Amino acid sequence: MTPDALRADSVRKTYRGRSGPAIEALTGVSLRLSRAERVALLGRNGAGKTTFLRIASTLLAPTSGEVEIFGHDAIADPESVRPYLAVVPQEGKPFMHLTPREQAYTYLRARGFTRETSKSRTEHALEQMGLTEVADRLSITLSGGQRQRTMVATVISTEAPLLFLDEPTIGMDPFARRSVWDSFRELTRKGSTILLTTHYLDEAEALSQRLYIIDRGRLLAEGTADDMKRSVGGTLRVSVAPGNGVAEQLATFGPLVRDGDTVHVITSPGRIQEILQLAAHSNLTASVGPVTLEEAFLRVVGRSINDES
Repeated sequence: MTPDALRADSVRKTYRGRSGPAIEALTGVSLRLSRAERVALLGRNGAGKTTFLRIASTLLAPTSGEVEIFGHDAIADPESVRPYLAVVPQEGKPFMHLTPREQAYTYLRARGFTRETSKSRTEHALEQMGLTEVADRLSITLSGGQRQRTMVATVISTEAPLLFLDEPTIGMDPFARRSVWDSFRELTRKGSTILLTTHYLDEAEALSQRLYIIDRGRLLAEGTADDMKRSVGGTLRVSVAPGNGVAEQLATFGPLVRDGDTVHVITSPGRIQEILQLAAHSNLTASVGPVTLEEAFLRVVGRSINDES
């Protein structure tokens, strides 16, 4: 049997200080990535996404658990798996004294690619990231978004078998983000496997073939974005704000998902008019839309993905 690109079983990470209680950053995380698959690890800031990625990419030792990369033990023998990997670290920065073209080309040469391959892959990656016009400017002169795109270009140029991308589009404008998404889809078509961490719901839905929801170091749900949305229990969402005062009445129309003082009712098209009449009678604001990944996240985690508490 061909091994998975990534297999993690019961991965735990506990930080112990000189005083005070231990902090458990990961609590028994288990997941799988098949080859040529795009998987998103979705969670709020501080949920444990980066900790897991650092362990899986051999940059951090776990407290316990197992991680295999293409059948190799990444914990006992990290050197055996590193040639398979390429990583975009969270808020990583290119070398400021290099241009984007020099950054990508030098990285490829350091990984053992020939001059010809390094040059052609560098040019292709720069074009994908929309960096051709600034390819020969020192990175120190680039904007934050351009520097982030330089990091992504450098890593995707490797076409590595397994790529770890930690919040890769942070700081990018919407147009640049979509170019990055297209480049990731191209990589998996060529056979690469991608594990992406993000707190952007649209990014997780647009990119992932499967996703895991993580919160406070625990995996809480796994499936496709459509699976997650179907699990909420309806096709339409009516948002009533503030809705806590009429929550008991709203619950007769379908499952409720709360986000602060807004109550979302998950229901069917035939019940919409009744809910809107109830909201109007109570002088409340109501809006209607399709069920989204946001409602699924709220149902699973109990808090908005932007809630920092």
